[in-house]
Amino acid sequence: MGQIQKTRKIFYILAVITICSFFIAGCAPKNEPDKSAQSAYSVVDSHGTKVDFAKKPQKVITLSMSTDEIVLGLVKPDKLIAVNYLLDDPVSSNIPELAQQIPTKIKDPSAEEIFAMKPDLVIIPDWNNIEIADNLRGLGLNVVIVPGAKNIDEVKTSIQLIADSLGEHEKGTALITLMDNKISEIQDKVAKIPQADRKKVVILSLMPGYGGIGSSFDDLCKYAGVTNGMAEAGMQNGQAISKEELVKINPDVLFLPSYTDHDSIDAKARDEKYLDDPALQVINAVKNNQLIYPREGYLYSVSQNIVFGIQEIDRCVYGSDFDFPDKTHLSVAE
Repeated sequence: MGQIQKTRKIFYILAVITICSFFIAGCAPKNEPDKSAQSAYSVVDSHGTKVDFAKKPQKVITLSMSTDEIVLGLVKPDKLIAVNYLLDDPVSSNIPELAQQIPTKIKDPSAEEIFAMKPDLVIIPDWNNIEIADNLRGLGLNVVIVPGAKNIDEVKTSIQLIADSLGEHEKGTALITLMDNKISEIQDKVAKIPQADRKKVVILSLMPGYGGIGSSFDDLCKYAGVTNGMAEAGMQNGQAISKEELVKINPDVLFLPSYTDHDSIDAKARDEKYLDDPALQVINAVKNNQLIYPREGYLYSVSQNIVFGIQEIDRCVYGSDFDFPDKTHLSVAE
């Protein structure tokens, strides 16, 4: 009988342990994610397309300089398998050294060329060859379309969407905070410039019609404390400025294009030919030799570095109080 009682006692203990185990499991938090699925997430791009990711992308391609810059402000260069061919040009880019770490350069790649690089994320601004997105999706690639930003607010939208696509939401928020801090710092200085000392500027761009209402340049001017002469004249972005209109606007400062396509173009010779026109000699900017070549890597940027476009305008127009070094780049990648 003693042996039977011992056996019953052992079975009883085992039964209690089993019941307790089920009870404890049932009391565990119901919303704890499955560890195997913790890296899975999805985003909705600027065209309303839902894109699902099994894990963070490791091989990324973007189809513009500015989206390259945004990615390089969020993650390290080894995540980009190709960048725009001008990103290592010190005239057009403010991050040439970062770009040099990425051997493959692209200009207008076809869907087949992109597919051959086997990216797990392709980022396309919606002013680019947007038709390629459907082709790439048809080939099984994850494609995220972001706004083709024309102002600082749209840049912030693009940054957060790209950060979310990379699985780096917090980094997107942190990068936007850096932008806001820089803008506040610049505007504190701008506020000290008397209204009587503020200047009127016009940008002469290689892009016909760039610089009017609706351009990123016009948005920068509002933050920089200068008057955009084209916008003041009611000109819309995309509306080319004639020499007659330039004389009528009569800017205090003319911004000239310094683009050289890796030194294959003599920018100054090109511009001098235009400015030698006798009809333009009456313009204040010409008379006072206020013909300035701003650093285009900042002035045309629609990445997080757009904030330095504000500062570059102020440096060119208002002087050394707004100085900042070459290759300045906002980043939370480290």
